[in-house]
Amino acid sequence: MPLSPASDLTLPGDAALRAAIDAWQDGLARERRMAPNTVEAYARDLRQFLVHLDGRQGTPTIAGLVALKPRDVRGFMAARRADGVGGRSLMRGLAGVRSFARHLEREGHSSVAALGAVRSPKVERRLPRPLPVPAARAITTADLRAGEDRAPWILARDAAVLALLYGAGLRISEALGLTRRDAPVPGVDAVTVRGKGDKARMVPILPVVAQAVADYLAACPHDLTPEGPLFVGAKGGVLSPRVIQYAVASLRGALGLPASATPHALRHSFATHLLARRGELRAIQELLGHASLSTTQLYTQIDAARLMSAFDAAHPRAARRASP
Repeated sequence: MPLSPASDLTLPGDAALRAAIDAWQDGLARERRMAPNTVEAYARDLRQFLVHLDGRQGTPTIAGLVALKPRDVRGFMAARRADGVGGRSLMRGLAGVRSFARHLEREGHSSVAALGAVRSPKVERRLPRPLPVPAARAITTADLRAGEDRAPWILARDAAVLALLYGAGLRISEALGLTRRDAPVPGVDAVTVRGKGDKARMVPILPVVAQAVADYLAACPHDLTPEGPLFVGAKGGVLSPRVIQYAVASLRGALGLPASATPHALRHSFATHLLARRGELRAIQELLGHASLSTTQLYTQIDAARLMSAFDAAHPRAARRASP
């Protein structure tokens, strides 16, 4: 997806600032290898900040950004809060602005000290919401959708994608990024995927997952080229993640699952169910491609919460404590 240059956006700022923004966006995409959607999100966050400054101080400039005071940044945060923006979104927005400020400093401009003087809003980390084991298994087979008015190969395709999310812990972008040449079919024990930051990792493939991919390939009516995508849409083009999201929404209704049952919840389920079976945390971190162990450790909190729930439900003293 091509990036929109700053000159094409309704973006306040002089010519020098816009040129700096274009160079920053290009660096995020080319040097840091951020996904186009992430680059666009950072650019939107910066735009919101500049629009705020434009309404209070006039046309933003690089010199104006360098001269900002902490109260200017706090004023932006207060305005966003007043618009109903939550702490998590506000923290991400500041990350985009700070990224641009670092770019300016690397290019020889002074630092935007005001951004470093203001603390990011505190945000509680959300616990992943995994699916129960029976539901996760049901979602990754084509049987539950057999009555739908859909071509059998499409049902097999969706089941194969979902099997990779639950059986291998892939992100949906990683599953849809696989090529036909790298298809994890029976006889293939592992597959290399590229995750965030274009980092490669090797993921083991279970026989049941490999068979799901093989079933899809056997049914697929399109001629898949070795370097082309493994999973294709109805007309043979690139498969949109939204198609898989719609498929899960249909299955969610059939199984009576909450709205939190999404394709990404299958990846959460992969980690949680491994941990429940005494999977080693470092190994799970490598399988998921987490840069930090602290991200993987969120799953230990889920396990602890489940243990406490079982304690409260079953322990005699807990039962008496709950009685009036």
